[in-house]
Amino acid sequence: MTEFTGFKETWTPIESNTTSDVKIYAKIGGSGPPLLLVHGYPQTHYIWRSVAGRLAEHFTVFAADLRGYGQSSKPRGSESHVEYSKREMACDMVNLMAEHGFESFNILAHDRGARVAHRLALDQPHKVKRMILLDIAPTLWMYDHSNMTFAMGYWHWFFLPQPSPFPEDLILSDPKRYWAMLSSRKSHENVIWTDEVVEQYQKYYFTPEGVHGACEDYRASTTIDLEHDRQDLQAGNKLNITQLKVFWGRRGMINNFGDVLDIWKGYCNDTVALSGKALDCGHYIAEEQPEELLKEALEFFSAS
Repeated sequence: MTEFTGFKETWTPIESNTTSDVKIYAKIGGSGPPLLLVHGYPQTHYIWRSVAGRLAEHFTVFAADLRGYGQSSKPRGSESHVEYSKREMACDMVNLMAEHGFESFNILAHDRGARVAHRLALDQPHKVKRMILLDIAPTLWMYDHSNMTFAMGYWHWFFLPQPSPFPEDLILSDPKRYWAMLSSRKSHENVIWTDEVVEQYQKYYFTPEGVHGACEDYRASTTIDLEHDRQDLQAGNKLNITQLKVFWGRRGMINNFGDVLDIWKGYCNDTVALSGKALDCGHYIAEEQPEELLKEALEFFSAS
């Protein structure tokens, strides 16, 4: 199978604690144990196009768009940004899977989606069988260990959370220039996006609702998400799932943080089987190293 051949499109109504009329878009295909794929910024489910079809030969694959992204609902954020808290976005994913008959599932998640998956596994560990996180360190750790290298490389972490509508207005005033700036960072220099791929990402991002949704995602990360993370830290609440695997790009920002597995070890209970390594790529692992990722994912998820 190539790309999403044989997958069906769904817009699943989701019950939300913070807003009404939320629908989560997903492409669903294959058969076997459930596997949820979750993308990052500024992308959609389309990041999984090179691996989803072959994963669907072994699993029932859900390639979802997060709320605020792609073809999923993009509610307005409030002053608390609770609508885009990772806790709320994690509940979207849990409810999506439950609506299709799966109470527990495997997760493969990248970037923002991996942060949602991290929160999901913290809050509802019984929902997660095995999990792979791509090119992240815990959000609280990253903000607490910020330095000039991080701030210059991940400048959008400090730009997007600025009060609305400042970043929204600037981005929409010159979308092409913003995209060029965003995609020219060192950790992105090895990914090759065709015009078709860029069009897939831009047509859903560069709308007032799309830009606002993404900004709210980052605003939540600097406010309510950090509150939740600090509450967990104070309570000693760590990841308590059976298996966690972490991959990061050797030429990405995360690799600058030193011993990435040791960082994650501090956020896991001793009972978690933690493993992982750097791959020969930058930030966009699923697009830069799809064959390596596919090999690792099949081996990891098939072992359960």
